[in-house]
Amino acid sequence: MSKGLKVGALGLAASIVIGVASTAPAYSLASALGWVVESSGTHAPGIMLIAFVPILLVAIGYQELNRAEPDCGTTFTWAARTFGSRTGWMGGWGIIAADVIVMANLAQIAGSYFFELFGWDGLGSSTFWVTFCGVVWIVLMTALCYAGIELSARIQQALLAIEVVMLLVFAVTALVKVYGGSAPAGFLHPSLGWLNPFGSGVGGYPGFTGGVLVAIFIYWGWDSAVSVNEETADASRTPGRAAVWSTVLLLVTYVAVSYAAQAFAGVGTKGIGLGNEDNSDDVLSVLGGSVFGTSGAGWVFAKLLVLMVLTSAAASTQTTILPTARTVLSMSSYRALPKAFARIHPKFRTPSYATIAMGLASIGFYVLLTMISGNVLSDSIDALGVMIAFYYAMTGYTCAWFYRRTLTSSFRNLMMRGVLPTLGALMLSYVLVQSLYYMWAPDYGGTSWTVPGIGWHIGGEFIISIVTMAIGAVLMLVYNIKAPDYFRHPLQEPGVDTRADGVEPGRQSAAAAAE
Repeated sequence: MSKGLKVGALGLAASIVIGVASTAPAYSLASALGWVVESSGTHAPGIMLIAFVPILLVAIGYQELNRAEPDCGTTFTWAARTFGSRTGWMGGWGIIAADVIVMANLAQIAGSYFFELFGWDGLGSSTFWVTFCGVVWIVLMTALCYAGIELSARIQQALLAIEVVMLLVFAVTALVKVYGGSAPAGFLHPSLGWLNPFGSGVGGYPGFTGGVLVAIFIYWGWDSAVSVNEETADASRTPGRAAVWSTVLLLVTYVAVSYAAQAFAGVGTKGIGLGNEDNSDDVLSVLGGSVFGTSGAGWVFAKLLVLMVLTSAAASTQTTILPTARTVLSMSSYRALPKAFARIHPKFRTPSYATIAMGLASIGFYVLLTMISGNVLSDSIDALGVMIAFYYAMTGYTCAWFYRRTLTSSFRNLMMRGVLPTLGALMLSYVLVQSLYYMWAPDYGGTSWTVPGIGWHIGGEFIISIVTMAIGAVLMLVYNIKAPDYFRHPLQEPGVDTRADGVEPGRQSAAAAAE
């Protein structure tokens, strides 16, 4: 179903850039590596490796579903046509909710790092000015997304180039100092044993699961490459390939940088050690001065490292707006949201109304949580893992159920369309349940709540997760979704006709629905 987007605007390289940039690899490493080390010790690279497995398996499911229907609604469209419109609606809500929540965090990081870059520590410690700067970043990134997918892609290529180059320079410099004997006390010689996620230093089952729960979500965002599928050349193949390649590139980046950082700083709990809780929120900035030095060229590189995290957050802000606006566009096109969200700008060929709405919703959510409490903002970020696992797992199950009639036609189909996506979905379902289990504890995050009359003391992250999904369910019922003909037929495997009338499912009925 054509929505008026600019067809063929992106190639494979641009799609991969969008997929990788959406995860904000530099910021993800800066904010997550310390926590993974705290849980898993020197086996953090192995935890990064095993966390990649369910992500890759679900990415394969995305690739296979995209072959059948390259629709920018992705999980919403595929699940609605496979399991029904209400299931699809909740999948779409999971995407929207996760993206709006993470925008608050990205804006916060962009604001604080902007002031750190220029050494304006006073402004950087002010909640008002950091929030103001974060709002400005959202406005700027929204404007770029509004101005066209091609401009957005070019900006992404520039931002990602800074990010990748600086990560490479950081990793190489750290390893050179380790092997050259100039690393600080506490450094470690790299070992292949670090790739074993089940090693004795992991800290048992709690350490293993805690590390995986953190690591698995730093891969989130690659599906943006599929969300722009209707604007991609060779839409049935390129987006899926870009999604898989994005996850692989992220794995290489995360393992390489975690190896270098761990070797240079060690896993101690003092000083620059990655096990030091005081450094857990931003290990790269802490290591920057030690790796590059604090004077001359070293000072410049240390500042470039800060710039790298800033551009990483900025790039991810832009590539978070892109897929969310297109999910909203798709939902509106199929009557699952008000029709105003389906408007396309006549010149830029972008979902104008949906893009602006995404920016405004992100600003409103960010400002509201900042006014309430910094702890609530922090807990909301941690809680988004539930939404991510929910819609990723839904996509994996959708792939297997959609292709169920032809799974046995070949070994390739059985594995790529059935076994692997289902296995990935089961893993993420486990992660979802395990996350909720941990979040229930009142001391898990920064906030908690006591249920009146019952006395249950529940963690704030659990409440945020459940309430967010409940809001989606209520909105779904309020809209009283009635599936148009487009969603009454299952997706169809390319080249396989399973309907008696011989009409390709979705094509004719979509036109009727649009009318």
